[in-house]
Amino acid sequence: MTELRVATIHIPAAKLGDENPLPMFRHAATDITVNTDSSVAEDDRRRLGWQCAPRILPYRLQDGYDRDRQLRPFQVVVLENEHLRAMVAPEVGGKLLSLVDKDVDRELLDCNPVFQPANLALRNAWTSGGVEFNAGQYGHHHLTCAPMFAARFNSPGGEPALRIYEWNRVKCFPYQIDFHLPAGSQFLFMHVRIVNPNDHELPMYWWTNIAVPENERTRIICPADSALHPMGDGRITRTSVPLQSPEFDLTYARNLPAAHEYFFCIAQGVRPWEAAVEADGTGFLQVSTPLLRGRKVFYWGMNQGGRRWQEFLSLPGRSYIEIQGGLARTQNQHVPMPAGATWEWTEAFGGIALDPRQVHSTDWSVAKGCVEADLTMRLPEALFKKFDREFAQSASCHCDKIISTGSGWAALERRRLAMHGLPDRIPAELDFGEPGEDQSPWLALLEKGSLPPADSPGHLMTQPEWQSILERSIKGRSDHWLAWWHLGNMRMENHNMDGAKEAWKISLERQTTGWALRNLAVLAARAAHPPSNLWSLNEPPPSAEAAELFLRAWEAGPQIVSLAMEAAQMLLSTGQYERLAAFARKLPAHIHHHERIHIFAAAAAVQLGNLDEVEPLFQQTFATIREGETTLTDIWFEYHARRFAAGKPGDDALRARARKEFPPPKPIDFRMITETT
Repeated sequence: MTELRVATIHIPAAKLGDENPLPMFRHAATDITVNTDSSVAEDDRRRLGWQCAPRILPYRLQDGYDRDRQLRPFQVVVLENEHLRAMVAPEVGGKLLSLVDKDVDRELLDCNPVFQPANLALRNAWTSGGVEFNAGQYGHHHLTCAPMFAARFNSPGGEPALRIYEWNRVKCFPYQIDFHLPAGSQFLFMHVRIVNPNDHELPMYWWTNIAVPENERTRIICPADSALHPMGDGRITRTSVPLQSPEFDLTYARNLPAAHEYFFCIAQGVRPWEAAVEADGTGFLQVSTPLLRGRKVFYWGMNQGGRRWQEFLSLPGRSYIEIQGGLARTQNQHVPMPAGATWEWTEAFGGIALDPRQVHSTDWSVAKGCVEADLTMRLPEALFKKFDREFAQSASCHCDKIISTGSGWAALERRRLAMHGLPDRIPAELDFGEPGEDQSPWLALLEKGSLPPADSPGHLMTQPEWQSILERSIKGRSDHWLAWWHLGNMRMENHNMDGAKEAWKISLERQTTGWALRNLAVLAARAAHPPSNLWSLNEPPPSAEAAELFLRAWEAGPQIVSLAMEAAQMLLSTGQYERLAAFARKLPAHIHHHERIHIFAAAAAVQLGNLDEVEPLFQQTFATIREGETTLTDIWFEYHARRFAAGKPGDDALRARARKEFPPPKPIDFRMITETT
């Protein structure tokens, strides 16, 4: 029989910290450039980069975490039958933390024993391990470290089932994940439903990311003979599977010298699945219905930087890889979802135990055939389709018990629709409760026609319908700095830069605040140098005008760490090293000691030749290093090049010598590529 219960686990956990109140605006460009060579088929090129530029607002960055892990309780929901035990964490993005094969007492996933955020997600904070569900926008999703709704309902067979659901604020749609574990089943089933309640098309994105252990002989098997491979130069090429080159077989995790990802080209009509098998033939298998057509593998690689990332996200000695399934061929694509459409599919997760000689055969067809035969025997496609139909029927049933709650933004949207006499196309069976404290200023705007004044901004809103409501209110009772500031945010996010500038200037006329000055600084930087890297939303391009505005914003307040970091970063990028050093020295102690301020100050000290001020940086531990960031190793190599030159600027020859003679220590090496010297 199947049991559903709520439990509490205690694991070492870093503090997530407060959200960053400074808005991270998207760029005017909505697409990203993705280059391919002639080996990539025309069908696979379609919509590459379309609508893939990052979008964060109205969410705020989660960048206040640390690495001080203390034992902390987490609520989990356990779904268990005779063969499997699944553990889901609603407060951490609804992640499937663990899936245990009870028959052999084996964990099928990489179950991270710690909670350690790191800078890899759209909102910054992200944790490794388990299975995460990335909805809506290219990248690790907005709710990866945020709570979602969890509720109990009955499966078609009468067993208890678990529903995880939320409202995506960026594109305004609900989605749900229903976990089913039928009695006697050796597979955990996950039925996903996405609803577009809007009158317009949505660029939709979904990837299920599954972390599995990486061991000496871990092999990835997928029913494909080729894969798309993003190269280090930003170009995508097609490569054969299993061989990328005569030197190694890319299906073995530890053959990869550095971080790489491969998108498998599964032919139309072939059942989409992916497996990770160990030396003894045991492992993990994921299969889905056809809508989830994409399959991917991500390796951290065997260089020092890749190994460092592994322990940085968890504990020393632990390593994992990711196998993934998505709506498109690659993650550099969105799929157009028609207005009013509903998309559904089912995924199944389970263990496998196969003949190791076959799954590790040098004959790729033998390895694939071995997994395919086992899957066909244990989960025939006809039976899987039957489950999918049944799960689709229960996807619209009401739940009998709310286990935990998420945000109140969908409830607020329902209030807006009702007040304006508009149809509510959010599924009625998704109980989003009532608006809460976070939504109260916007609820007041909706029901009373006035946005309450406040000393700090609170939560943001960018939905065009709310912009119209605010604009009407500003002509009446909301003519104050905060309302104009919010209006500028809405205009900026909706690509009206002139309107945003006007609103923020009026906000300053109503009251001088660092909030408006900071936004004008971002606007000045973007106007001076349109960024080439669309992912650096929180790194405005260099601008002398922006630097002055950032400093004025700092003086006006609020004097918060996120504003200090932006001001310091702009001083660094504009080459104002002496000024940056002086700025850092005058900061309040709790901000002066922040790791990013230390990094910026050390980078300035290197340029000034004050090498003795740089050395302490290499003894620190860090929490907020971004995926792909090389700041620490860049400082390290420049430091040694200047040592060769007695503190004076080094030339390219000295920098090359520094790279050759002084490999960076592991704690500061987060490089995801292998450099040649």
